[in-house]
Amino acid sequence: MTMYQKPSAFTQVMNSIMRFFASLGLMPRKMVTLEVKGRRSGQTRSTVVNVVEHDGQRYLVAPRGNTEWVRNVRASGGRAVLHRGKREEVKLEEVPPDQRAPTLKTYLRQNAMATKSHFGVEPDAPIEEFQRIAPDHPVFQITKIS
Repeated sequence: MTMYQKPSAFTQVMNSIMRFFASLGLMPRKMVTLEVKGRRSGQTRSTVVNVVEHDGQRYLVAPRGNTEWVRNVRASGGRAVLHRGKREEVKLEEVPPDQRAPTLKTYLRQNAMATKSHFGVEPDAPIEEFQRIAPDHPVFQITKIS
């Protein structure tokens, strides 16, 4: 079974507020609004995500697992828009589980205060701990569409 932690009602309200400010570019630089076509409705869905840079590449990480945005990205073939003051069309390519651990570790180090509870490991845990949890946390490499 694929891991998915549904956000609480409070988290959903906070995400709505943060989505508004992130789309205007008024939140920390790493925070953006992800816009992707809904897999069932066909309507644009948006959520706030944190971009993580690792080894010169940009990534999105799903701390709650196989979330709605993850399923929508997969269904859209990876086509999405990142919105932070301006819109950036991107292609999101899912990283295989056996290659996710270093990016997950970087992500958790940068976002531990807000997301540590979703991972079940400490930010300074050995890489083997991140390899163990990697299948539960999708990671997507971001490529800008010219």
